Amino acid sequence: MTTPLKNLEVIARLVPQGARVLDLGCGSGELLAYLMRERGCVGYGIELDDANVLASTQRGINVIQLNLEEGLKLFDDHSFDVVLQLETLQHLRNAEKMLRETARVGRIGIVSFPNFAHWPNRVSVLRGRMPVTKALPYEWYDTPNIRVGTYADFEVLARKNGLQILDSFGLQDGEMVRTLPNLLASVAVFKFERG
Repeated sequence: MTTPLKNLEVIARLVPQGARVLDLGCGSGELLAYLMRERGCVGYGIELDDANVLASTQRGINVIQLNLEEGLKLFDDHSFDVVLQLETLQHLRNAEKMLRETARVGRIGIVSFPNFAHWPNRVSVLRGRMPVTKALPYEWYDTPNIRVGTYADFEVLARKNGLQILDSFGLQDGEMVRTLPNLLASVAVFKFERG
């Protein structure tokens, strides 16, 4: 799934001007290209898919082809100002380890993922069916997501791993949701640092 442009623009505002950025699972490099163009950032994308690596290089992105399941051994502590992990956490078998790696490699981490506790998902489960929405667009039998989580779940995971949440909110149709984001937002966004 690709992240809608309006969501990317909101998330981009969390990245300081001129930051050194590592974008984990950068897809076609759209956000990193935007950050370079609009915020004077520099950095690298990490991507596994051949077509996305090609698309990223065609956008002028420095991209490293790497399986995130193998970790971030290439990078020293605090190698980047910001490490982005957008819409990738739910695809990883080692999600908790990669979250710690994100906090180790970057001074700031920014994570986004589909919020399974969004109210339409709750209604769908109450009706006995797994949700199919814009944020979770796959049927249960063909989803690339190997786990689902909620806004509230991430707060618990962050505390467990000694991460300090600097900012958090939900996104719904490109708009920031700060009131009841666990219920009212289809996407959860967290900005954090190692505590």
